[in-house]
Amino acid sequence: MKKLIALAAVAILLVAGSASAQWGRHAVAKPNATFAFGAAGIAPGPSTTNNDDSCDISTAPAATLLLPYFEVETASRATTTFFTITNTSELPQIAHVTLWTDWSFPVLDFNIYLTGYDVQSIDLYDIIVNGTIAPGSGTGGTGISNTNSTNGKTNGGSGSTYNSFNMTGNPNWVAAAVANCDNLPGAIRPDILAAVKSALVTGSGYTFTGGACTSSTNVGSPATSHTTTTTAVGYATIDVAADCNQLFPSDYGYYNTAAGILFDNVLTGDYQILNKATGSNYAGGNPLVHIRAIPEGGPSPATVNTPTGTTNLPYTFYSRYSSTAALPNVDRRQPLPSVFAARWIQGGPLALNTNFRVWREGVTGASAPPATAPFTVATVCTNASQNSALPITELVRFDEHENFLTLVASGCQTSPCPTAPVVSLPESSSTSTTAAIYPPANFASGDVGGWMYMNLAQPSGTFVTEAANAGAIGPQNTGLGMLRASQNWVIVALSGSGSTAGQYGVDFDATWLGNGCSGRVPLSTLQAGGTFPIGPVGYTGTGGPLSGVLVCPAGDPGCTETATTYTNLTVTPNTTGPAGSNQTP
Repeated sequence: MKKLIALAAVAILLVAGSASAQWGRHAVAKPNATFAFGAAGIAPGPSTTNNDDSCDISTAPAATLLLPYFEVETASRATTTFFTITNTSELPQIAHVTLWTDWSFPVLDFNIYLTGYDVQSIDLYDIIVNGTIAPGSGTGGTGISNTNSTNGKTNGGSGSTYNSFNMTGNPNWVAAAVANCDNLPGAIRPDILAAVKSALVTGSGYTFTGGACTSSTNVGSPATSHTTTTTAVGYATIDVAADCNQLFPSDYGYYNTAAGILFDNVLTGDYQILNKATGSNYAGGNPLVHIRAIPEGGPSPATVNTPTGTTNLPYTFYSRYSSTAALPNVDRRQPLPSVFAARWIQGGPLALNTNFRVWREGVTGASAPPATAPFTVATVCTNASQNSALPITELVRFDEHENFLTLVASGCQTSPCPTAPVVSLPESSSTSTTAAIYPPANFASGDVGGWMYMNLAQPSGTFVTEAANAGAIGPQNTGLGMLRASQNWVIVALSGSGSTAGQYGVDFDATWLGNGCSGRVPLSTLQAGGTFPIGPVGYTGTGGPLSGVLVCPAGDPGCTETATTYTNLTVTPNTTGPAGSNQTP
């Protein structure tokens, strides 16, 4: 009798398990934004309001995470940047991390193996100075450590093993992942470590055995422009991947091979910048920029790439690396906005200082599109300087009494009249709002605070195109028919200064006034020749709708690049599972 009861219990559990598994462990995310052209280029409206199907950026599980700016004081560890990656799914995931200079040159990549519901923290000082990437505790001395030694990769070194369930539990991994992820790097080769540190600190010296950059080639900003001459600066990207590969995102092969990126929106993350230097002594933190894949889920790019239908997005976060005329936007990542409203306070009773930490889309593209060979340093190291001074469309500073200042005072008292200077920022930067690139804060009101209108898109006609520079695909690319705003992100960092130095610090995202699919926003009426009022994208004021030049979904034969606003850009989800679900058995 006991045996029969036990067998019955097992049967009940098996039935219950198979029922729940339909929408649980064995569910496969179905693309929820497949492209469907409509009549005359009009795509049908979305069938749900699920935020997964939106161009809006939010702090939600994503396929790519962006750390817009980091800094590490390499001589004293007075300043360092931490970031944390969390796997919100029960399936194991591979997080492919790339460190870039502030001129958008990739200097180091590595893979982090995450079991289900795992979390991994990284201190960039340990990587850039000590050459250690989350070391294991085993006798082998290498390997990525894991917080859960009984579920997946054990805490250990080169002899680490994996739980077979977890290694086969992600159906989108390639078979080679089992072997390639078995011995993850715990230490960086000394000559590569020296090259990485030199590139991030001095902007040059990226030379090592197997590399091809010369010591005189600048791939990042010089040390004299950093907080100290021993400070490393740059940015980082983290992508869900199908294998522990050794490809950079600037490799076209990163997007068209089975071992490349995946589309599972499962990662979340945050960062903290800790500054304990004399006169500072504060910390600030914020969520990483969460960039979703649309449509989400499915196998690696090599098995799904088709000439059309990869995504309904008009362009993507990695477009300049992943796109060709035949296969546009195959990375499927949401594009980032170009227009922001950022709070500033400079001085006052609390002696606050405001820095804008800005990430911008550069103009250099894939190493050799559509090559499938691994990244070749020689083909791109000489081009990195093109990302050192990316022009900006417009900056306007407002005080708290609605007064505004631009870089050219209104009215002309002399002849010839001064023209607005060309202002620029590199791909990644942190600058005080007192910097010369921003309009001065000398308001008659005496206000020490307000907000900054930032149209960070590169002005029309300033882009490097593949015709002008072989191997460089900029935001405006005649070969792909793009005419769009370049992508950007802004973080507001408030900290004490003077008498309050070291007492407090806080980071938060600036407000974006339009998303990455909004199109180009022209000069405002506050500038000579401007035609549109400042406001949220789509706002209707005295000058008409603030919408800019249209953005066409790639491959749509009914949409052409003209000055007419394209209002029919929508994302068409495909939901077959239960209500509110993006999964199907």
